[in-house]
Amino acid sequence: MTQLELIYPMAALVLLTIVVLFRMVRGRFAAVRSGDVDVRYYKTYQGDNTEPRQAAQNARHFTNLFENPVLFYVACIVAMVSGLGGIPMLVLAWLFVAARVAHAVIHLTSNRIPQRVAAYGASWFVLAAMWLWLVHGAVTAP
Repeated sequence: MTQLELIYPMAALVLLTIVVLFRMVRGRFAAVRSGDVDVRYYKTYQGDNTEPRQAAQNARHFTNLFENPVLFYVACIVAMVSGLGGIPMLVLAWLFVAARVAHAVIHLTSNRIPQRVAAYGASWFVLAAMWLWLVHGAVTAP
C-alpha cells in the first residue's frame, strides 16, 4: 500500500459533496420555478420567503459537508505527507466516508433523527480515531 491510496476515500467524499451540491441547486431551481420562493430570497437569504423544507435540508447538508470533513481531508493529507498512513488509516478513512454517506442518505431522505445522530456521531468517532493515530505516530516517530 502506498500513502497515496488515501486519495480514494478523499475523492469519494468529494463526489458525495458534488452529488449533494446538484441536489441543492436542483431543489432551489424547483422552488423558484414553482413559486415557493422568490428568486430575490437568494440574494441575502432573508425576507418573507423561506425555502421549502427539502430545499433547506439539501442546503443544510451541503454546508455540513464543509464542517467535520475538513478535518478528515487534513488528516488524510497529513498522513500522506508524513508517511503515517498505512492500512489502519486507510480503513479509518473509508469508515469515515461510509459514515458520511449514511448520514447523507438519512438526512436527505427519511431524516430520522436517532439514525442521523448515530451516523453523524460515528463519523466524529472515526475522525477522532484518525487524529489519535496521527498523533500517536508523530509521538512515537524516531
